[in-house]
Amino acid sequence: MKKIVIVGGGTAGLAVLKNLHRRYKKAEYTIIEPSETHYYQPLWTLVGGGVFPFQKSQRNFADFVPDDVRWEKDYVAQFFPEENVLELKSGKRMEYDVLVVAAGIQLDWHKIEGLEETLGKNGVTSNYSAKHVSYTWQAVQECQSGRALFTQPNTPIKCAGAPQKIMYMAEEDFRKRGLRDQVEVHFASAGAAIFGVQKYRDALEKIVEKRDIQTTFQSNLVKIDGEKKIATFENIASGEKLELEFAMIHVVPQMSAPDFIKQSPLANAEGWVDVDQYTLQHKCYANVFSLGDASGTPNSKTGAAIRRQGPVLTNHVIAYLENQPLQEKYNGYASCPLITGRGKCILAEFDYDGQPDETFFFDQAKERLSMYLLKKYFIPFMYWNAMMKGYF
Repeated sequence: MKKIVIVGGGTAGLAVLKNLHRRYKKAEYTIIEPSETHYYQPLWTLVGGGVFPFQKSQRNFADFVPDDVRWEKDYVAQFFPEENVLELKSGKRMEYDVLVVAAGIQLDWHKIEGLEETLGKNGVTSNYSAKHVSYTWQAVQECQSGRALFTQPNTPIKCAGAPQKIMYMAEEDFRKRGLRDQVEVHFASAGAAIFGVQKYRDALEKIVEKRDIQTTFQSNLVKIDGEKKIATFENIASGEKLELEFAMIHVVPQMSAPDFIKQSPLANAEGWVDVDQYTLQHKCYANVFSLGDASGTPNSKTGAAIRRQGPVLTNHVIAYLENQPLQEKYNGYASCPLITGRGKCILAEFDYDGQPDETFFFDQAKERLSMYLLKKYFIPFMYWNAMMKGYF
């Protein structure tokens, strides 16, 4: 029996485990995941927007682990790929024939000065925090006047559309409560534009202009003073500082590869798992594969990307174990349902080259109720009932 070890029990890790476990019976499976709770994090936009309660986004991790799969409730400390061994924080060493690294992304809250001290109070919130996502809607409701500020950092992040989704939902709420003249809605991003793919950028720029949303680009949030309600940004090009007062602020932290990956032989220069972007196989260690946010593929980090990466990776793991060639390719597909309000959504789908790779026959850059319902109901249903059962 071959030993397949999967690091990480998020969307990528669980989906791959369930798919391989069902299809390949000549292996013993181990999944390494310290948390006892599994979150469907794409729902947190709707939690922060007051649509769903937080509890709807979580399930017990144990419910997804087959009885004959070993679950190590621990953290990885080190990889020794030359020996086909990894070491856990407990000191336990584990051998493997195939290693799948699906450890997700690290949220570096500490890189914004003052953020950790004020997060969850003073109108400072983030949908990226399980602990504070429910506070987002409270902060929106308590905002009666002043500036509602929404940020995006200068690092890769999971779901790059999420920083502006909550902004559109908040702006809609201010308008419905008759407060729009009293509340300035402001998007401050380290990016060069509202979105990276031209087709959807054009559509979003029109929405921003129509709804009188202020924008500041190439500015990275570096400091927050929660008590004084001042956010400090640094211009990416010039280093010039900009201070903006706020009544509420939705913060997206800087993100990076998990430290135990950055410091390992598996990492590329940026710290991500160094895999071929098409085959998802490690460039140096043939029995190591990676997908999801931790992988070094140059695509947008979304759950939808995992849905396309998963079949390629699982087929290639089986091919490797059976001494067959790796013949499939992942084209960089990612998807971002850009909610622009309750009942409105643009469905962005694109590939490595930033070209639209759309599912439907109509113009997906147009706001539609059908795409909102897809995001709100159909995609979560498919997540729990198909993807988390190993059906991509």
